[in-house]
Amino acid sequence: MNADTDLRLVRLLQLASPALPVGAYSYSQGLEAGVEAGIVRDASSAQRWIDDVLTWSVARMEAPVMLRLYAAWRAGDGAAVARWNALFVASREAAELRAESVQMGYSLARLLIELGEGEGLAQLDEPSFPAAFAFAAARWRIAPDQALVAYLWAWLENQVMAALKTVPLGQTDGQRILLALGERIAPLATEAAALDDEELGAFAPGFALLCARHETQYSRLFRS
Repeated sequence: MNADTDLRLVRLLQLASPALPVGAYSYSQGLEAGVEAGIVRDASSAQRWIDDVLTWSVARMEAPVMLRLYAAWRAGDGAAVARWNALFVASREAAELRAESVQMGYSLARLLIELGEGEGLAQLDEPSFPAAFAFAAARWRIAPDQALVAYLWAWLENQVMAALKTVPLGQTDGQRILLALGERIAPLATEAAALDDEELGAFAPGFALLCARHETQYSRLFRS
């Protein structure tokens, strides 16, 4: 056992925990709109929805941008941090998705500052969630590949929790989805890390349209 390695693992678990007070539980990222439209109606369709968004949106844009933000924080390159943060915020397909990332980024940044771990975050007026997450991972010297796996897992877990409430699904169904899609995390993280700057970009038009429709959805539990 290595004390430094163990501490980094503990910090990573803290960062990826659903107990992290950033408000992730209040967002479904369009999943609720998918349920309303009848696209997501059972465990099988929920798994397919989550897998598609993970593959074609999160792993193609959010994940590689988080890695670039991590590298920029580690290098002390404030200009690169600001550029990648602004690019990610601008890439959000709907107003709710943009508000989600900015609100969660603000909450995590404020938490880190209150914990005495946020020195340097003040340079961003509007930190996105990937920027704040990358900052914490870089500050705590968590390996970037491990940080990315935890980031993707936290996203996946939150989506499954949203599906439990909206479809609705049973706890066993939720664990089956986590078990199945958990196997996708490492390969997608590897693919995300290999993308060149010119290859970045989510392509999930149906997802984007449903996220926009959710803004006017009458009955809903989630903010996105």
